[in-house]
Amino acid sequence: QVREWKNEGSKRYMCTGRPGWLTVSLRVGKYKKIHKNIMINLMDVLEVDSERQVVRVEPLVTMGQLTAHLNPMGWTIPVVPELDDLTVGGLIMGTGIESSSHIYGLFQHTCVAYELVLADGSLVRCSPTENSDLFYAVPWSCGTLGFLVAAEIKMIPAKKYVKIHYEPVRGLQKICEKFTEESKKKENSFVEGLVYSLEEAVIMTGVLTDEAEQSKINRIGNYYKPWFFKHVEKYLKADRTGIEYIPSRHYYHRHTRSIFWELQDIIPFGNNPVFRYLFGWMVPPKISLLKLTQGEAIRKLYEQHHVVQDMLVPMKSLEKSIQTFHVDLNVYPLWLCPFILPNNPGMVHPKGDEAELYVDIGAYGEPKRKQFEARASMRQMEKFVRSVHGFQMLYADCYMTREEFWDMFDGSLYHKLREQMNCKDAFPEVYDKICKAARH
Repeated sequence: QVREWKNEGSKRYMCTGRPGWLTVSLRVGKYKKIHKNIMINLMDVLEVDSERQVVRVEPLVTMGQLTAHLNPMGWTIPVVPELDDLTVGGLIMGTGIESSSHIYGLFQHTCVAYELVLADGSLVRCSPTENSDLFYAVPWSCGTLGFLVAAEIKMIPAKKYVKIHYEPVRGLQKICEKFTEESKKKENSFVEGLVYSLEEAVIMTGVLTDEAEQSKINRIGNYYKPWFFKHVEKYLKADRTGIEYIPSRHYYHRHTRSIFWELQDIIPFGNNPVFRYLFGWMVPPKISLLKLTQGEAIRKLYEQHHVVQDMLVPMKSLEKSIQTFHVDLNVYPLWLCPFILPNNPGMVHPKGDEAELYVDIGAYGEPKRKQFEARASMRQMEKFVRSVHGFQMLYADCYMTREEFWDMFDGSLYHKLREQMNCKDAFPEVYDKICKAARH
């Protein structure tokens, strides 16, 4: 298809032919209608190499599919981002994170090689030792350097359960101290925080294990079970700590059934025990279905009165960041997920020469701030994130100007490669693909 595009005279930009409504991002990309759509229907797990501890997959393999394939073989991948429908291609070209990221980094940091079809129709493999510039430039590039056709991801041995410890914490300073302290401990397989108000949170730490106390096993993934974030809130309300054993696959997809807490706005009675028991098997609705059936008026309403944002900030700025989120958005719960950011080349790396501990703050829901105005409030947030040397996840609505965008991200390697590989006639710049200012 790429060679055909070349023979036709390379008249317009190329993009993948997967319809916009199928993606998990709430944004509907308008570029699909005007660019040359390249169909990439590659959705298979290609090989599981137990000796090298690497799994080779095609880009449309989903997290649900990958864990279902690897777990029975005794393997998993180090970072399994939450939602079942997230694809390997999306997690590499965008980004992905999970509560194990304080050890392993972002999803891209667990990948050991990529295979891409470039603008000239050639197939290349890149890794830290072969075509390394391209290897480091691919993450966050949103398909603007080439088409991903395969990726090799590290594997780790799977265990049956996650032994999870819930601890309610009150007082913002204490929340931040406790969260930072737990995130630095490598013995925690998982660290996660749910912030329910400016002064209240539950910090969860988990350890992988094959043994479990039968009486404390909680299969939270079963359709009739309470939504996970509501279950966690019980510990806060009762002001007590707790320990449970959750089957690993249920843990990895613990926020899937309620799409974190997004479903409470879509189906307000969704967590009612009667609804769960009778109809729980029907949720969550596929995000793709919601997008496909959503009219323009509803979409605009959603955009103005709803936020779905992940901001990645240095751990040392956590307290200041939560206060900023509170003032600018006032959305709760907030999701806290720690990750180590290595000092690799590419668009996203810490300010200094060392790897640094960062935290993903996820705000999903309806802002309770009185004067919330999507554009102004988000520009305020983006400015703050730039000031602390943080990053905004690119799946979300981004209101920055081109200068502000390249102030947030390091474009040096990216622009060099676009020049070298003649991408400028083949793919739009990443900014033009994702930013609101560029799309209207």
